[in-house]
Amino acid sequence: MEYDVKKIINNDKRIAVLCGGPSSERDISLRSGKNIFEALKRLGYKNVELIDIDKNIADTLRSKNIEVVYNAMHGRFGEDGCIQGLLEVTGIPYTGCGVMASAVCMNKEFTKNILKGADIPLIKSVLLKKDSDYLKKISTLNYPLMLKPVSEGSSIGMYKANNEKEFCEYIQKSFEYNQDVMVEEYLDGKSLTVGVLEDGEKMFATEILEFKTKTEWYDFEAKYTAGLTEFILPAKISEAETNQIKEIAIKAFRACGCRGVSRVDFLLAGGVPYVLEVNTSPGMTDLSDLPAQSEAMGISYDKLVQIILNGAGLNK
Repeated sequence: MEYDVKKIINNDKRIAVLCGGPSSERDISLRSGKNIFEALKRLGYKNVELIDIDKNIADTLRSKNIEVVYNAMHGRFGEDGCIQGLLEVTGIPYTGCGVMASAVCMNKEFTKNILKGADIPLIKSVLLKKDSDYLKKISTLNYPLMLKPVSEGSSIGMYKANNEKEFCEYIQKSFEYNQDVMVEEYLDGKSLTVGVLEDGEKMFATEILEFKTKTEWYDFEAKYTAGLTEFILPAKISEAETNQIKEIAIKAFRACGCRGVSRVDFLLAGGVPYVLEVNTSPGMTDLSDLPAQSEAMGISYDKLVQIILNGAGLNK
């Protein structure tokens, strides 16, 4: 069934699609931004600028008289509350989550602390800081372990350690990306992800996507290389599990104070749907999860872009 989307942003509004920037996810952001820019043109918006941000972004937005920002940035500066704060100060409406939710969800440890308070299932983990007593702190965890820099996305800087030797090697590599690294027990289960969208006053979860990779786990290569991941839509799970995961996704979205759009990643293991993280600026490339999830429920790429753009007023 095709999804009906209303257009609430005037066609003549000067819209900037912000992408790129200096983060480690720059290339992915550029791909997302280009797709979004082309979709906005197809939707009939007449004054759209595609801007690769730099330190002069505030002056650029002012000189171009930008009235609405579509944030297509991923990673640091675009997904962590920085660009959101600048836009708040300048008074320009923007898509996606606000300052607080962006900052919280960019940090995996902060996200977990909030989700614990919402009674959401989480995998056992510890937080390591550089130069701490690593082996002592992880002594309560069981191998294999996943090492995750707390403020990176797209699986950048993540490693799977099957034993102590691998852990000692990989922890130093993870610290190259962030001063704090979350170490989480690796569980064998189904990798799932579900989008959460706000269309006007209506909040809903998308179809649940299950993915099986040809790599050992869902790493950067599997995410952005065609043919390395099998996408199953809808996920091959029971109706009860489907309903439960969608409910938890919306619960996590609300607990973190998200607005407009987010994507919640899960691991279904032993019948328990564990939340892995909340992504406040989901990828919008040809291989990204959110467009595929939306398409499966009758929301085309262009209509998805329109829904997200409509949410720009939520942050005013």
